[in-house]
Amino acid sequence: MITLLSTLVSFLAGGLPRLLDFFQDKSDKKHEITLAQMQIERELTLKKANLEIEKQIEEIRTDQIQINADVQMAQAAVAEKQALFAHDIAIGQGASQWVVNLRASTRSAITYGMFLMFAFVEIFGFAYAFWTGVQFTVAMDNLWDDEAQTILASIVSFWFGSQAFAKK
Repeated sequence: MITLLSTLVSFLAGGLPRLLDFFQDKSDKKHEITLAQMQIERELTLKKANLEIEKQIEEIRTDQIQINADVQMAQAAVAEKQALFAHDIAIGQGASQWVVNLRASTRSAITYGMFLMFAFVEIFGFAYAFWTGVQFTVAMDNLWDDEAQTILASIVSFWFGSQAFAKK
């Protein structure tokens, strides 16, 4: 009986390191799985942060491209204006002074002409209404209507509005 018992204990004692290795291996694998999960979570967090950073960088690049496009458009507009001025100067070379002065006053002469024609129509329309006995309110409604106001506003806003902003 002791022989059988010692054989059994010896057999079990021989397998004890393997049994301990089994439990140790199980514990190591559990620890490795936990570390792997933590590493995966860390990588996902970093990737998410990198995606947000890349998104912000892309937005900055997009804004920079838009700003560059706006600058190029502004430079093209300035270059176009300079080319038009150079062309006007080139056309005027060799011409007599009165032709150069006439060319320079074309836009303002047209504007003055339109304003004088507008004033003529309004003043003589009012005088005609006065001489024929048309009531003042009726004459003003017919002479100073929306279209007349629009014409005068266009002339004034062109010369005092857009020209002032163009110089800035």
